[in-house]
Parts: sequence; structure tokens; C-alpha cells
Amino acid sequence: MPVTGRCFCGAVRFRFDQPPIVARACWCRDCQYLSSGNASIGVIFRTDGFTVIGETGEYLSRADSGATMRRRFCPACGTPLFSEALEEPDYMVVRAGALDDPEIARPASVIWTASAPSWGHVDPALPSSPRQPGPVSAS
Repeated sequence: MPVTGRCFCGAVRFRFDQPPIVARACWCRDCQYLSSGNASIGVIFRTDGFTVIGETGEYLSRADSGATMRRRFCPACGTPLFSEALEEPDYMVVRAGALDDPEIARPASVIWTASAPSWGHVDPALPSSPRQPGPVSAS
């Protein structure tokens, strides 16, 4: 069953032909900026079978993990959509809010908890990591 999503204004639509690998809540400072101060919920997919319709803008930055990140967004409405570590081209992180069915985005773990503010909620029922965990395939 395909997984679909879009930006807020609908100018960008996307589809994955396979289910996600895992979803995680991330408290790194980059994700806090992109999520208005909260943790970001990222859903990781393999890039095989990924299609996007519409133009995306992009921003390259270096993450605290050391990875070079390509973050894509809708240039019309500003919705953050995808993040990709250039060093791991087989995987893509999709912002849960861009999915048509957010139910598939239930986090299985919480990462970068060392960067969470004192008021930030870290679900004690989920496995957590103070920084970047191992490779995606080991998640």
C-alpha cells in the first residue's frame, strides 16, 4: 500500500511505494527550530519507489551528527517535507505532519534527548538516545 503526503498548500505531493522503516521523535536543535521548539517526528523511508510532484526548495546544512543534510520544503507555503543525509542516499526522513495518514508516524524511539529543554516531553515508555543512534538500518 503506498504512503502519500503533501505540503500545506498542495503544490507539492509525494508518494512512497513501501511502508516506512521507523518513526522517531527527535530533539536535536535543528529539529526544534523546524518544529517551532518541539521535537520533530520523522518517518524514515527507503528512497526506492519515491516520487514527488511539484517544485521543492532546499537548504543544505551540517547536522550535529556531522552529516550533511539536504532539507526540502515547499517554496510556496514553507511546509518542511523531507530531510536527507547526503552520506546515506538510500534513506529519507519525512516530516510526519506532511503525511496524509499521520497514524503511521507513531514514534518507536526518541533521539537527541540531551538537547531537549527541561520542559520537553520525552516519553519514558520509548527507547531513547541522548544523541544520534546507529545507522538507520539498525533502528
